Amino acid sequence: MNTPTDERATSDTQEAIMEATFRALSKHGYNDLRMRDIGEEMEMTRQVIHYHFDGKYDLMSHFLEYIIEQYEGSVEVDSDAPPREELDARIDQCLFGPKFDDFGHWDRMKVYHELFTYAQNDERHREMFNTHYGRIRSSITEVVEEGIEQGVFRDVDASRMGQLITDIIHAARGRKLSLGHDDAPDETRAAIDEFILESLTFDE
Repeated sequence: MNTPTDERATSDTQEAIMEATFRALSKHGYNDLRMRDIGEEMEMTRQVIHYHFDGKYDLMSHFLEYIIEQYEGSVEVDSDAPPREELDARIDQCLFGPKFDDFGHWDRMKVYHELFTYAQNDERHREMFNTHYGRIRSSITEVVEEGIEQGVFRDVDASRMGQLITDIIHAARGRKLSLGHDDAPDETRAAIDEFILESLTFDE
């Protein structure tokens, strides 16, 4: 029977594998990635990784879940924060990410977007990305709806607004990562403020 200590040790090992996978994918890319590459990033043997995951594909599926959980669980907004403040926080989190002690946001996004590209040929991973996209869009939509109900946002189609903001964020991240436009996130944030949020919010 597993004890709490055993479960913590297993969880710690799996997290170490996930973080090593980030670094290995960043160096080698998805196609050329080997389990040995991951082991070298964490100074463990392939056997340890195979003990926890049934091959590369199983590892990648868990890894994708790990990435998504990192971002979905990291938005911190006070429960009584006004809708505009919460909307700003969610947009900033999607564009600029949470802070990490090691292997920063854009290093992680580079890996995320590579897997996103391959998802077009992988039904399971495509479904995971679709679910993630849906949750991000819904979280933004819900804030817009709340703002409309409170009378601080104009009466717009909240669902379409949530989709628009989410798509703009994805496009900005892709432009930075694929085209090397390092100023894309900051430019996009300014454009969202000027052309979307200013028109969404009633003049004070």
